[in-house]
Amino acid sequence: MALMVSLCCYILFTLLSYSAHSRSVPTTTSKTTVLDVAASIQDTLNAVSSQYSGATQSLTQQHQTLSVSSSLSLPLHSRVSLQQHSHPDYKSLLAARLARDSARVRSLSTRLDLAVRGIATSDLKPVDENFGTHEFEGPVVSGTSQGSGEYFSRVGIGKPPSQVYVVLDTGSDVSWVQCAPCADCYQQADPIFEPAASASYAPLSCESTRCESLDVFECRNNTCLYEVAYGDGSYTVGDFVTETISIGGESVKDVAIGCGHTNEGLFVGAAGLLGLGGGTLSFPSQLNATSFSYCLVNRDSDSASTLEFNSAIPHNTVTAPLRRNPQLDTFYYVGLTGISVSGELIKTPNTAFKIDENGNGGIIIDSGTAVTRLQAETYDALRSAFVNGTQGLQSTSGVALFDACYDLASMKTVDVPAVSFHFEDGKELALPAKNYLIPVDSQGTFCFAFAPTSAGMSIIGNVQQQGTRVSFDTANSVVGFSADQC
Repeated sequence: MALMVSLCCYILFTLLSYSAHSRSVPTTTSKTTVLDVAASIQDTLNAVSSQYSGATQSLTQQHQTLSVSSSLSLPLHSRVSLQQHSHPDYKSLLAARLARDSARVRSLSTRLDLAVRGIATSDLKPVDENFGTHEFEGPVVSGTSQGSGEYFSRVGIGKPPSQVYVVLDTGSDVSWVQCAPCADCYQQADPIFEPAASASYAPLSCESTRCESLDVFECRNNTCLYEVAYGDGSYTVGDFVTETISIGGESVKDVAIGCGHTNEGLFVGAAGLLGLGGGTLSFPSQLNATSFSYCLVNRDSDSASTLEFNSAIPHNTVTAPLRRNPQLDTFYYVGLTGISVSGELIKTPNTAFKIDENGNGGIIIDSGTAVTRLQAETYDALRSAFVNGTQGLQSTSGVALFDACYDLASMKTVDVPAVSFHFEDGKELALPAKNYLIPVDSQGTFCFAFAPTSAGMSIIGNVQQQGTRVSFDTANSVVGFSADQC
């Protein structure tokens, strides 16, 4: 009898743990959606072609003209790659991107692990300066054609401003650019920044609040030296200074950035990095921005979109709670409650997307990670549901980290299971098919673009974000997703 009672209790507990995540849910989408196979394959061919070679200079001149305009809204532009890549085909380009992506995930995971163990500095002091609440906006472009999953924006550094491309990174806080004189600098598309040519360049002292807020810093002649290392072996070392940053038609004075004299890594032609994380040294924090948003263009596109600060969240936005990890303030966690396939929520534990008391768990939104990573149990359930809905498609062998792939070479379009993210209060974000079934070559092989992870957190990557404006309303702790708002 006791055994029977125990068994009943176990079954009841299991049902309660999974019931909220296993039933059909009201959905605004159909059970299937259409993937334009032909268009996706054409994008892969464009990504490795050289048809846009040589256009960078003319587009750079357009951006320079716009940067001094009184308008705060920049029009969208087509643009070329920052530099010519050496990949002979799309499969090779993708392999390079996925290798970089895996290093990126290891870097984020390592940083979280150090913070949870109390090794990394996360309790940073606030910056006192008030930079106002103007609305700023600048262009965002895809850097994938260089073999990297990052996105880039063009900003002005110094006074007068030197226009350069910088990587956008929501997973880090410290902004920096390569500076002369260079002890060791990688090749970038624009001239190296010359501090001596800027009237607004000013070194920070070792006693300054912002110097002491760095995770790693040293002093030399009472000036602050910084070092930032990334999980793929990239790093930057140099002087921590204040400079004027220009975006759109506006300038922000006295922004703390790194002036890197020794830099190494796969920054793909960009002059440096714009840190958009949640820490006190990030650009939004120093700007005192109450919100910022970006819309990431197709990863294989040469078109552009925008990065905006203090702009209103668009209408018809799907919103979700913005969570923070008390152990690490850099990352942006989202209050995801479930994922559905064909209109039915997959089975996941109630704790699948929650941060535990130690700081592990949860799911972050990251602009630098390409492929969404999920904890193994959640990924297995998602993959199984998707595969069950694609039994009519011709499967093929896995590619790199993808284990659900299909041969769609004979098709122009195909119906695939609809996939949606779900948030509190029944809110749903339906993903376009091209955001989760992606080409891995130019011959018609497509793979399900999610992957498992053993990291302490899950990550929503930029493949799933593309074509959607992602808004971070930090004042109200809300994340917004606006489809087709690029």
